[in-house]
Amino acid sequence: MRQLLAVLIVSLTVPAAMSQSVTLDRSGFGGRPVYTYSIVARDPETGRLGVAVQSHWFAVGSLVIWAEPGVGAVATQSFIEPRYGASALDLMRADWTARQALDAIVKMDPHPEVRQVAIIDGNGNVAAHTGERCIQYAGHLVGQGFSVQANLMLNPGVPEEMASAFTQANGGLAERMLAALEAAQRHGGDLRGRQSAAMLIVGGRSTGHPLEQRIVDLHVEDHPSPLEELGRLLRLQRAYNHMNRGDLAIEAGNVDAALEEYGRAESMFPDNVEMKFWHAVSLVNAGRTGESLPLFGDVFAREPVWRELLPRLSEVGILDTSQATITRIVGEAGDHRPAR
Repeated sequence: MRQLLAVLIVSLTVPAAMSQSVTLDRSGFGGRPVYTYSIVARDPETGRLGVAVQSHWFAVGSLVIWAEPGVGAVATQSFIEPRYGASALDLMRADWTARQALDAIVKMDPHPEVRQVAIIDGNGNVAAHTGERCIQYAGHLVGQGFSVQANLMLNPGVPEEMASAFTQANGGLAERMLAALEAAQRHGGDLRGRQSAAMLIVGGRSTGHPLEQRIVDLHVEDHPSPLEELGRLLRLQRAYNHMNRGDLAIEAGNVDAALEEYGRAESMFPDNVEMKFWHAVSLVNAGRTGESLPLFGDVFAREPVWRELLPRLSEVGILDTSQATITRIVGEAGDHRPAR
């Protein structure tokens, strides 16, 4: 094992004859063995690009998953070379297809036999590679607009189970990729167990500002049930998306639309104090203080410190009301707290 790790500390450079020079400099990098299963995919309706992963490895998402809006998504694993991700994105940004990018990078790697990588470009072209020395059970399966890959699995057949789950699942790209990961786990998953998971989804069009189209970027770094936690975080993000739309509706003066969005968020996480508090603040700003009192009452009963925020919000104009109204809220909210 030590000898294998030693020979992985090399430098790779795509020849200058290619339109884009890509350097995979391994100085100081020991070729860490990140065994895992993952999926790269594109939503044909929205053009969004995604990649998701689970492994028995701490913070797997920081190493394995790569994506850029309108350019592509990459999963690099096994004896991992993270620079495969950056290099593939560089090449696809220069209009190389997923297959061209993968072929170029693998060709220049003196040890492709220990790599596993999958790439999807912005047009939905897919390419994958599983080296012959990836630890069994290992393999990949490329489908229409996606690739699933796994190594060091407890049982054979994980890519097939993932592909079946992804193609049959309902919902958006995030839910379908999560379904693929869950199918892998049900089939036995990583021989060593589970520890971390991550998901990254970006937009289908490049704007020159990648962070603007980072639609999902969730990481579970260390957890006994990382996929369950990833699913919870995904639902929580959906709820906060409703909160954000509610805020935008308030800015546009559409109180009814805002309250509808806030209500949707709270219905998803009824015990979330933050959502309930800002919903109540928006009611006050809309001149509907009476309706806010049960919400404030529930918040203050759970976490009394939130009372301290009201005057501070008033000082900076976020809570647009008088001191008398704030005093009323603090004094009466508890009387209106809904029964639990």
